[in-house]
Amino acid sequence: MSDHDGYADAHTTALEPLLEELYEATYAEASSPGMIAGPVLGQLLRFVTAMLAPRLVLEIGTFTGYSALAMAGGLPPDGRIVTCELSEERASFAQSWFDRSPWSDRIELRVGPALETVKALEGPFDLVFIDADKPGYRDYYEAVVPKLSPGGVIAIDNTLRGGGVIDPLDEGDRLMAAFNDHVQADPRTENVLLTVRDGVTLVRRGAEDGQLAV
Repeated sequence: MSDHDGYADAHTTALEPLLEELYEATYAEASSPGMIAGPVLGQLLRFVTAMLAPRLVLEIGTFTGYSALAMAGGLPPDGRIVTCELSEERASFAQSWFDRSPWSDRIELRVGPALETVKALEGPFDLVFIDADKPGYRDYYEAVVPKLSPGGVIAIDNTLRGGGVIDPLDEGDRLMAAFNDHVQADPRTENVLLTVRDGVTLVRRGAEDGQLAV
């Protein structure tokens, strides 16, 4: 962790003790614990959720459930989250934490390929968080953009890849750089790439015919 990341963590309002416990349990028990959203991104997702007051949130990539719980805490009374996880083991772990939370009735975990879940859902999605297999990002993006509500937002994690997208040398960096270029060129949306954590891109869909909602 860099000095500025540590400083940001220290100057970000902590989420509920349950999420702090989940964060520690992820590092103690889960493989690839660095995939967890973490306190700063978690609080950013909480802020975005609270500001949008979404009725339907879609998450692609549950992992251990931290980001879903972070967003759940910002939902309005009639809001719900559908979160997609390919791994049954990770889904079971995440569900155990959902069950302990005060928002368990607002979170629906679907196990299986995310694209199949997206196809089965009518939408519209008011907020989508994409944090799954990176080669699949473009397919996920294209699947959810048509199902966004007017002014709906997509948050996409890891779009900087540690800076590797600036001068991409390996396949993963090249794929993410190409994805970023694809988003940048999309006339249906506007976007901003934030240098939070490993890069978080926020994308907003226009109301109709390429006209952005205001």
